[in-house]
Amino acid sequence: MTTNVTAPPRYSQPSTCSKGKVIGRCMQRHRHQEFIRFLNAIEKSVPMKKSVHVILDNYAAHKHPKVIAWLSRHPRVTFHFTPTSASWLNAVEGFFAALTIRRLKRGAFLGVVDLQAAINRYVADHNADPKPFRWKANPDRIIAAAARGHQTLDSIH
Repeated sequence: MTTNVTAPPRYSQPSTCSKGKVIGRCMQRHRHQEFIRFLNAIEKSVPMKKSVHVILDNYAAHKHPKVIAWLSRHPRVTFHFTPTSASWLNAVEGFFAALTIRRLKRGAFLGVVDLQAAINRYVADHNADPKPFRWKANPDRIIAAAARGHQTLDSIH
């Protein structure tokens, strides 16, 4: 869930729920404090009877002691960390790719506020007609490909 969209608003994190809606925030920094603020926003947005599964990369802010303490106080929230260098496993990367291609790539922005407004408009437009992420890849094929990759790497060393 934590990927930098672009340099100036260094903390834009989407969180996708089962209905396909995105909870996003643009923040100036990418520290544990901002991450906890984002987790609090998710906590307020998701109905209390639902469990929350957060898919994360291994960025240090996600493993900070204060984040771990927050997690221990919120038992319905579970963190899942993607393996290092495997951001493609994170469904959120697809959202960021679409945001980049459809809104940011050829955009001209007068400043950070303008860029953040464009990101927020894209999230709002997405949420007007959300589509849930459906994993279509065959896990056996993924595991086999990973095994072949490990085998190749082992043969090189």
